[in-house]
Amino acid sequence: MATKQQFTSFADLLAQSDRPVLVDFYATWCGPCQMMAPILEQVNTQLQGQLKVVKIDTDRYPQLASQYQIHALPTLVLFKQGQPAQRIEGVRTAEQLVQDLKPLL
Repeated sequence: MATKQQFTSFADLLAQSDRPVLVDFYATWCGPCQMMAPILEQVNTQLQGQLKVVKIDTDRYPQLASQYQIHALPTLVLFKQGQPAQRIEGVRTAEQLVQDLKPLL
């Protein structure tokens, strides 16, 4: 299950994770972002325990969106050891996402 988290700092969240973190940068008004929600659930299920999925509302955290140069929504960024390792813009199927992410996990 993707968690909508309140956190003291994004850096803490990344640092505390013992596995890669897939961050879904989204906005509530973004249609394609809504389409990604069930897809991310599937990816999370298929890659159970191999990564952590976190959703970040770019309207709530605009400083994070600009820090990671998020220009298109949805944008998924996979962080490994706190660093961006993979960036995926736009809607993908669960199969495509699993294929893209698996080599990095």
